[in-house]
Amino acid sequence: MDPNINSQEEQEDDDQYGVLLYYKYTQIPDLDDLFHFYDSNCNSLSLLGRVRLSPLGVNVTVGGKLRALNKHIAAVESNSLFEGTDFKLAACGRPSNDKVAEECGFTSLSIRIVKELVTLSCNPLIKSPEISHAGKHLSAAEFHSVLQKAGKLDKESKEHNRELVLLDARNLYETRIGKFHPPNVETLDPGIRQYSDLPSWIDDNSDQLQGKSVLMYCTGGIRCEMASAYIRSKGAGFENVFQLYGGIQRYLEQFPDGGFFRGKNFVFDHRISVGSSDANILGACLLCGTSFDDYSSRLRCTYCRMLVLVCDSCQRKGSVYVCELCQNHHKGVGLSSIENGGISSLPSVETVSSDTKLSCQVPCRQATGPPRKLRILCLHGFRQNASSFKGRTASLAKKLKSIAELVFVDAPHELAFIYQPPSALRELPHNCATQQGPPPPPPSEQCKKKYAWLVAPDFQEKTESGNWEMVDGPFDPLQYQQQTAGFEESLAYIKTVFAEEGPFDGVLGFSQGAAMAAAVAFAQPTQTTPSKTAEMQFRFVILCSGFGIKLLKQEFHEERMIKKCHCPSLHIFGKDHGKDRQIATQESRELASLFDDGCSTVIEHDSGHIIPTRHPYIDQIKDFLSRFL
Repeated sequence: MDPNINSQEEQEDDDQYGVLLYYKYTQIPDLDDLFHFYDSNCNSLSLLGRVRLSPLGVNVTVGGKLRALNKHIAAVESNSLFEGTDFKLAACGRPSNDKVAEECGFTSLSIRIVKELVTLSCNPLIKSPEISHAGKHLSAAEFHSVLQKAGKLDKESKEHNRELVLLDARNLYETRIGKFHPPNVETLDPGIRQYSDLPSWIDDNSDQLQGKSVLMYCTGGIRCEMASAYIRSKGAGFENVFQLYGGIQRYLEQFPDGGFFRGKNFVFDHRISVGSSDANILGACLLCGTSFDDYSSRLRCTYCRMLVLVCDSCQRKGSVYVCELCQNHHKGVGLSSIENGGISSLPSVETVSSDTKLSCQVPCRQATGPPRKLRILCLHGFRQNASSFKGRTASLAKKLKSIAELVFVDAPHELAFIYQPPSALRELPHNCATQQGPPPPPPSEQCKKKYAWLVAPDFQEKTESGNWEMVDGPFDPLQYQQQTAGFEESLAYIKTVFAEEGPFDGVLGFSQGAAMAAAVAFAQPTQTTPSKTAEMQFRFVILCSGFGIKLLKQEFHEERMIKKCHCPSLHIFGKDHGKDRQIATQESRELASLFDDGCSTVIEHDSGHIIPTRHPYIDQIKDFLSRFL
């Protein structure tokens, strides 16, 4: 044989590209040492992708030349910590779509130390189950055999010979293009946006799992580890939980024709999806319903940022797409146009949006899903409006643009304009008349409207005939203590905002807006107030220069106020006396004390009545938000 041909084939093998996925739950004695190993090894081999390290193990997705990936595997296997690791190596083409490669993290190497390899829940009060309690592993062949036998896990054991349910632990956009379809087996698709929503679904649907043999699967296996442990932690009737070892990827390798799997397996790298030799198209265009399963355009729901399927014929520049989950919450149907550069469902809503790339400086707490920005509803302070608050927080929005979208709304109570005559005229005796009097205020149409969430008990809504109020005294720094009315109207208004512009991941409030946000957080459903804010679901609050919720006691049951709020919270306020001349520091501290210590974070800064955006404060804000990504 011509030696030149052999040389050419060897060169082609050396240049062939591939993707490597693996995870391992094991106690890591020295995270810093392991970090340096991955940093040195991956960089020396020119590997790109994501490496997540935690005290409980590693989760790795990297790409590069196959020869380099095999060297990496050999280096990892030499460490006894990784004994028994399932390395999933697949040959594929190099990334050709720059947008997809960038979004999936395949244009750089990202190595991060995280608390959890996959975030089962964003609520700090929900403790992750022990990974040692995870469900029993079934190989691809065993998994297939169980589905064939339609639930008979063990012919010899009556305990195992019980009804079988098949649970998909993946997100909705994944299941839309591929899933298992075994005959005579009940299949459960939670239809969740993100993995951290799965525990809530399990809690709400535990009756479908209890007393049954639960068979679980996901892309590569890691999500089933923690989710199966969570199910088994629920106690009696939840013991029989099994998981597909190696996930769908190993199953398709074992059964190239697809076996019981139909469609394509969504993957979190530049390949986007992988199908069997006989892959049918299960997905459908969101708009026209045509068979379609290509996510390469990376189109997302305008409201929740979940990936959506829109065929080439239906894609339009400058369009709004609404996923089926948001449609179910009446956010609109299908496609609508963007008017004047923004969504105009509510005239008073202003949105700060940006690109979808996650900043490499922000820790990624969930390595199993595509980047998704947090949507945060922003409530302005007293006598402000959405536009002015948007301007005041422009620096914050810019520094959070890669992880958050800020949405601004006007409060419902419109205030009269304040007019203060010149000081010289104010100092004249009341019985000293002037021929001309003080100069008139400017025309109302030249002034931007001002709003409030809470007002004084004797407040009267502004009317056309009463646009102006003249004051003859200095600003009262304690006026916020008298603003205790108007909460119910504001709460109803915020419900409307959630219904028409939601969902929102969190609520940010400034000054009086922080008092309102805190009140809404306290009004979250409980056993004693089950439906007060059932329409509003959010995961955290950020309270900036806030003041005590105790001023709103009349709005809640007395016993509700005794308990601390369990909503994860970030409190930001000036730390030294006199720095914040409008809200006393002690008021902000008292507000923070009403939230559970286990899920609250406090940032005391050295500035005044502002939201600080310089270091180290912006880093602390990003760190808090990263818990919910």
